[in-house]
Amino acid sequence: MRDLKDTDDMKTLASCLNKIVKEGYSENFKVNDNCLQSLETGKAYEPNRVQIVNFFRFEGASDPSDSAILYVIETDDGAKGSLTDAYGMYGDPDVDKFIGEVENIRKKNTTHTYH
Repeated sequence: MRDLKDTDDMKTLASCLNKIVKEGYSENFKVNDNCLQSLETGKAYEPNRVQIVNFFRFEGASDPSDSAILYVIETDDGAKGSLTDAYGMYGDPDVDKFIGEVENIRKKNTTHTYH
Protein backbone atom coordinates (compact mmCIF):
# COMPACT_ATOMS: atom_id res chain seq x y z
CA MET A 1 0.00 0.00 0.00
CA ARG A 2 1.34 3.44 -0.88
CA ASP A 3 1.85 5.99 1.85
CA LEU A 4 -1.50 7.71 1.69
CA LYS A 5 -0.58 10.40 4.21
CA ASP A 6 1.37 12.40 1.62
CA THR A 7 -1.52 13.09 -0.72
CA ASP A 8 -3.33 16.42 -0.56
CA ASP A 9 -6.76 14.89 -1.10
CA MET A 10 -6.76 13.02 2.23
CA LYS A 11 -8.01 15.93 4.37
CA THR A 12 -11.59 14.75 4.90
CA LEU A 13 -12.98 11.42 6.03
CA ALA A 14 -15.01 11.05 2.81
CA SER A 15 -12.03 11.73 0.52
CA CYS A 16 -9.85 9.37 2.53
CA LEU A 17 -12.47 6.60 2.36
CA ASN A 18 -12.79 7.08 -1.39
CA LYS A 19 -9.01 6.85 -1.81
CA ILE A 20 -8.56 3.69 0.23
CA VAL A 21 -11.48 1.99 -1.54
CA LYS A 22 -9.68 2.69 -4.84
CA GLU A 23 -6.59 1.08 -3.26
CA GLY A 24 -8.62 -2.12 -2.65
CA TYR A 25 -9.71 -1.57 0.97
CA SER A 26 -13.39 -1.91 0.20
CA GLU A 27 -14.87 -3.92 3.08
CA ASN A 28 -16.59 -2.15 5.94
CA PHE A 29 -15.92 -3.50 9.41
CA LYS A 30 -17.52 -3.09 12.82
CA VAL A 31 -16.56 -4.42 16.24
CA ASN A 32 -19.01 -6.94 17.63
CA ASP A 33 -18.44 -9.19 20.68
CA ASN A 34 -14.68 -8.40 20.73
CA CYS A 35 -14.36 -9.44 17.08
CA LEU A 36 -14.00 -7.43 13.91
CA GLN A 37 -16.93 -8.26 11.65
CA SER A 38 -17.21 -7.61 7.93
CA LEU A 39 -20.52 -5.99 7.08
CA GLU A 40 -20.30 -7.44 3.55
CA THR A 41 -19.49 -11.08 4.31
CA GLY A 42 -20.44 -11.42 7.97
CA LYS A 43 -17.06 -13.02 8.73
CA ALA A 44 -15.69 -12.33 12.20
CA TYR A 45 -12.01 -11.88 13.02
CA GLU A 46 -10.36 -12.10 16.42
CA PRO A 47 -7.62 -9.53 17.18
CA ASN A 48 -4.82 -11.99 16.33
CA ARG A 49 -6.16 -12.23 12.75
CA VAL A 50 -6.10 -8.47 12.12
CA GLN A 51 -3.46 -5.93 11.17
CA ILE A 52 -3.93 -2.17 11.16
CA VAL A 53 -1.91 -1.02 8.15
CA ASN A 54 -2.64 2.68 8.55
CA PHE A 55 -4.92 5.10 10.36
CA PHE A 56 -6.10 8.68 9.91
CA ARG A 57 -7.57 11.15 12.40
CA PHE A 58 -10.01 13.89 11.46
CA GLU A 59 -11.35 16.87 13.39
CA GLY A 60 -14.49 18.75 12.52
CA ALA A 61 -13.84 22.16 10.98
CA SER A 62 -16.12 24.00 13.40
CA ASP A 63 -16.05 21.68 16.41
CA PRO A 64 -12.87 19.89 17.60
CA SER A 65 -15.07 17.43 19.52
CA ASP A 66 -16.46 16.28 16.16
CA SER A 67 -13.54 13.88 15.67
CA ALA A 68 -13.20 10.57 13.86
CA ILE A 69 -10.52 7.98 13.29
CA LEU A 70 -10.31 5.73 10.25
CA TYR A 71 -8.44 2.43 10.57
CA VAL A 72 -7.21 0.76 7.37
CA ILE A 73 -7.28 -2.98 8.03
CA GLU A 74 -6.11 -6.27 6.54
CA THR A 75 -7.04 -9.70 7.85
CA ASP A 76 -5.10 -12.94 7.69
CA ASP A 77 -7.41 -14.31 4.98
CA GLY A 78 -6.89 -11.30 2.69
CA ALA A 79 -9.94 -9.18 3.53
CA LYS A 80 -9.11 -5.49 3.22
CA GLY A 81 -11.26 -2.65 4.47
CA SER A 82 -11.83 0.02 7.06
CA LEU A 83 -13.26 0.68 10.49
CA THR A 84 -14.39 4.18 11.45
CA ASP A 85 -14.98 5.42 14.97
CA ALA A 86 -15.20 8.65 16.91
CA TYR A 87 -12.19 9.27 19.09
CA GLY A 88 -11.65 10.91 22.39
CA MET A 89 -14.50 10.95 24.85
CA TYR A 90 -17.03 9.99 22.14
CA GLY A 91 -15.16 6.89 20.97
CA ASP A 92 -16.73 3.46 21.27
CA PRO A 93 -15.05 1.65 24.19
CA ASP A 94 -15.49 -1.71 22.42
CA VAL A 95 -13.56 -0.41 19.39
CA ASP A 96 -10.86 1.03 21.65
CA LYS A 97 -10.51 -2.30 23.46
CA PHE A 98 -10.34 -4.28 20.21
CA ILE A 99 -7.76 -1.94 18.62
CA GLY A 100 -5.69 -2.07 21.83
CA GLU A 101 -5.65 -5.88 21.68
CA VAL A 102 -4.57 -5.83 18.01
CA GLU A 103 -1.75 -3.40 18.84
CA ASN A 104 -0.59 -5.50 21.81
CA ILE A 105 -0.54 -8.68 19.73
CA ARG A 106 1.50 -6.95 16.99
CA LYS A 107 4.03 -5.70 19.55
CA LYS A 108 4.52 -9.25 20.83
CA ASN A 109 4.59 -10.89 17.37
CA THR A 110 6.79 -8.90 15.02
CA THR A 111 7.43 -11.80 12.62
CA HIS A 112 3.89 -12.13 11.24
CA THR A 113 3.49 -10.61 7.79
CA TYR A 114 0.48 -9.71 5.67
CA HIS A 115 0.13 -9.36 1.92
